[in-house]
Amino acid sequence: MAHFDHHSPAEVVDPALAARNARLGLLLFAAYSLLYLAFMLLNAFAPAAMETIVVAGLNLAVVYGLGLIVAAFLLAMLYAWRCSSPIPHGPAS
Repeated sequence: MAHFDHHSPAEVVDPALAARNARLGLLLFAAYSLLYLAFMLLNAFAPAAMETIVVAGLNLAVVYGLGLIVAAFLLAMLYAWRCSSPIPHGPAS
């Protein structure tokens, strides 16, 4: 069949940029994992605390869960923003 042999051009990836992006991704993943771990530990070991009404008639479980969703979105936006910025290089010599 014609025109089904599309190939993407080879991307030139700067190893320093790839390493920086990987470190940032792992850091943000660790931050989110800690937030999620705290949520799970609260659910497992303090379920009564999750029933506490915190705002507008919503309990801590709902507010924390929505907070996790918002946190994931904000971390993704931060990652996209930081990964799109170039690595600052020192003065040209």
